[in-house]
Amino acid sequence: MKKLISIILTSIFLIFNISSAVKANVTPPVAPSPPTVSADSVVLMDATTGKILYEKNKNSAYPPASTTKIMTALLVLENDKLEDMVTVSKNAEMADGSKIYIFEGEQISVKELLYGLILASANDCAIALAEHISGSTEEFAKLMNEKAKSLGCKNTNFVNPNGLYDVNHKTSAYDLALIMQELTKHAEYKEISTTSSYIMAPTNKSLEKRPLWNGNRLIQPGDSYYYQGCEGGKTGYTIQSQHSFIAVASRNGQKLIVSLIHDSVKTFFPDSRKLFDYGFKNFELSKFLNKDDVVSNLTLEDGTVIPLLASKDFYVVKAKNSTLTPVINPQKNNLDISAINKGDIISNTVITCGEDSYNLPLSSGLDYNKSSLSRGNIFPGNNLNTSKNSSLLINTIKYLAIILALFIVFMRVKKVRRRRKLRKAISKLNDKY
Repeated sequence: MKKLISIILTSIFLIFNISSAVKANVTPPVAPSPPTVSADSVVLMDATTGKILYEKNKNSAYPPASTTKIMTALLVLENDKLEDMVTVSKNAEMADGSKIYIFEGEQISVKELLYGLILASANDCAIALAEHISGSTEEFAKLMNEKAKSLGCKNTNFVNPNGLYDVNHKTSAYDLALIMQELTKHAEYKEISTTSSYIMAPTNKSLEKRPLWNGNRLIQPGDSYYYQGCEGGKTGYTIQSQHSFIAVASRNGQKLIVSLIHDSVKTFFPDSRKLFDYGFKNFELSKFLNKDDVVSNLTLEDGTVIPLLASKDFYVVKAKNSTLTPVINPQKNNLDISAINKGDIISNTVITCGEDSYNLPLSSGLDYNKSSLSRGNIFPGNNLNTSKNSSLLINTIKYLAIILALFIVFMRVKKVRRRRKLRKAISKLNDKY
């Protein structure tokens, strides 16, 4: 016995030490150095996970010029319909800077104004759309800042919808990337932003068609800066703001965002291409969980076990050929739940992959109603197969089995006694005769 215990302890010791040694010797591949770019605040982000693949002063705030208009476009797509008609104000007609010359009283659809906003970077279109949604550019700026805060932007303050220079109008490359990450969820943006040119229809104030040309050279076929897979972008420039650029590109199911702010030498087109190439060449997107996969279980006080499901497909980004494996870290859930519906978000878990951590919301895998369980029904009307109900059923079956067994034993004993009595009676008769 002592020898067996000694062998077991030695094996456990070797397993743990060998595992530690192997773990210590695993060295993940190191990605090549990123390219040099000229902007003062830079971010290369994976759009699916939000992972930063490269950054330079990512949280430094600068005036973003017309890249501001991606926030304006986002709010328009969230709060308006493309077919709605906008009545242009005098304020929009008198806008400074780049514009397509719309007129007070002119009736233009939201869709047409978005083309003017994104392709031609028209400040008058930005004002017309802002006033249509919020009534004034000041109220629209409040909406912009509320949205920025909800997206996690911490170094952003907008004061207008077009990006004209203001000392208080600033954002960082990281915050701008967060805004673009949200904007790319709208298919309408990709449709508009990848259009090389567009002809606006005549209106009640303009009998002539307005031709628009997309200023993003990464989407222009035949241009020396054309980048295959680019799904949109926005340039920006004022003398005080210098040059800025934000763009998104997809290849092989992976989507990347490049954000460049405060570029004094105007190298944002070649710099964006270099950053995209660096990201696609050295990093890969990997699916770790499918939506509705069971991640863990939540046991309630009454014994109910609720499966916790991944609320969405979950991906991680890692260096190509990396051996890193995501790890689910169980979270302690002290929840007092009285009623939930299947699909409700009720918890979350943290998934780590190397040095990266991700939060994944978890949804309920079944309906639950505490009050219906308290009525004592073995089979409650909410279709739950809980552990408590199963336990009651199992105990009931056990009791029935015990009673049946006792009954069988009783009947066998009774039968044996009857046979003994019959034998004795026959024996007496034989003795008598």
